[in-house]
Amino acid sequence: MDTSREARILAVATLDEPTRRRLYDHVVRQAAAVTRDEAATALGLPRATAAFHLDRLADEGLLDVVFERRTGRSGPGAGRPSKLYRRSENHVEVSLPEHRYDLAGRLLAAAIEDAEATGESPREALDRHARQLGNQLAATARDAGTTEAGPETVMRILEAQGFEPRTDEDAIVLGNCPFHTLAQQHADLVCEMNLCLISGLLAGLSTKLQAHLRPQPRHCCVRLEPA
Repeated sequence: MDTSREARILAVATLDEPTRRRLYDHVVRQAAAVTRDEAATALGLPRATAAFHLDRLADEGLLDVVFERRTGRSGPGAGRPSKLYRRSENHVEVSLPEHRYDLAGRLLAAAIEDAEATGESPREALDRHARQLGNQLAATARDAGTTEAGPETVMRILEAQGFEPRTDEDAIVLGNCPFHTLAQQHADLVCEMNLCLISGLLAGLSTKLQAHLRPQPRHCCVRLEPA
């Protein structure tokens, strides 16, 4: 499944069609995968209508397709497996502006595990993991063939992480904090995590930009300025 922001928005929009939403709700409420005939009968729909909408839900990654023989027989003469639908293993979440609480959760969990194992303070472990993540984002960009480590590359990577970067003369400001709700309650912790993540990215790209804490209303606390 394409996990880009655009694909996730399209997947959610797919449920706006009433019949499709009824079919989705029916499938996810079942303990086992259902066939087209079962779904059509349950909702009083023509089989062709149910098949069309079920396949559309599968195409958008909202349902998974499996093939099973319902006869209990196998081998020659057992008949063709039936096409069944069940809730997708993928989780689809859309927020505007984009939030990445899954990412914050992974960083925090890794930091706590390290702190318990090594005695390092959780705060130090979190900052280290955030820097490492920034380094990994830079390495991924290099592996994808990025050779130019200018502001445009930095902005593209930060955009993909939900920071909504914008130019401000020769600096870059961030119009969104992907961890907004956490930052409202734990500003020092989250702002330092953001600073370490972005500093790790810049170090990994060897840019001429530096990240600084410059809190502003309606912006992320980090500002990128020429070194």
